[in-house]
Amino acid sequence: MTPPTVLKLDRVTKRFDGQPPAVNQVSFDLKQGDLLGLLGPSGCGKTTLLRLIAGFEMPENGSIYLSQRSVCGHQWVTPEQRDVGIVFQDYALFPHLTVEKNVAFGLRQQRQQSRQLHQRVAEAIELVGLKGFERRYPHELSGGQQQRVALARALAPRPSLVLLDEPFSNLDVQVRLYLRQEVRDILKRVGASGVFVTHDQEEALAIADQVAVMRHGRIEQLGAPEDIYAAPASRFIAEFVTQANFLPARRNAQGWKTEVGCFDVNVDPCAAPDEDYDLSSGDLMIRQEELDLETDAEAPLLVRDRQFLGREYKYCLLAPSGLTLHARTSLSQRIEVGSRVKASIRSQRLRFFPQPQVAAVA
Repeated sequence: MTPPTVLKLDRVTKRFDGQPPAVNQVSFDLKQGDLLGLLGPSGCGKTTLLRLIAGFEMPENGSIYLSQRSVCGHQWVTPEQRDVGIVFQDYALFPHLTVEKNVAFGLRQQRQQSRQLHQRVAEAIELVGLKGFERRYPHELSGGQQQRVALARALAPRPSLVLLDEPFSNLDVQVRLYLRQEVRDILKRVGASGVFVTHDQEEALAIADQVAVMRHGRIEQLGAPEDIYAAPASRFIAEFVTQANFLPARRNAQGWKTEVGCFDVNVDPCAAPDEDYDLSSGDLMIRQEELDLETDAEAPLLVRDRQFLGREYKYCLLAPSGLTLHARTSLSQRIEVGSRVKASIRSQRLRFFPQPQVAAVA
């Protein structure tokens, strides 16, 4: 049985003061229980899109539906009437209220009965693992605990949708890694649907069921994290999400000839359908983990730098032309900086970005 649609956007557009659209013709559906990550660089429109869903901004065109109810487009529904929970980047907790009273705030706005209110608050606090912290104030909590309070407050009214704006950006690395998985687990436990904004590729791929990669106000690709990573729809997505290498190559009888070797691999061309391309020349997309390295004093690649990342090494490699490539290897392979290495490609199939055809001059 297909889950019902919780959120639907239809050609939503928003611009500010005559500028190019901050959000441009965005359409997508979100199913009950799914978590959607809005991923993109600063200024791509992801936070504006979240604010449009919340009702903090009004689009100039398009419609938004929450649980099949129109909240803008056909009619305007104010933020407090949208049945949406919001977790802000800075948590937005009331400093003069205890954990319990912060969580109860949204329920009081709904005029919950006293007994039901206390039960809902207790359930939400226990859900985020803060039982015993009810009487503490925000300044007595760590950043991670404050984020849990903000999440409990958003979940207490049991909204149909939870919106999270860069929810982990203010936390240190270890807390962020732990809490992002915990937040996903909590949302899944209660069957909540969610939309979260992030500029962190790893974060989006790790916790989202669907990822929408945004650029210049548009969704450039929407799909499962595995699909976005394995088959990026554009050069921008390949660079931003996978952080892959792009190696100029030309097809010959032996395979794909490059400045660091000839590789006999199959390719999947990735090109705009309305332009002409030379499919024998372009850039091979090679992920960092797809490069195998072998020391060879006569090889063209120079190891310029090595980073220890705990579970692996990351190498920065310099090609003869000055092109920089990156490779990740296991800890069992330690190559000294200054060494020369020969590269081979682990995968037998690569994404290929062909060279546009140059129109002939009349």
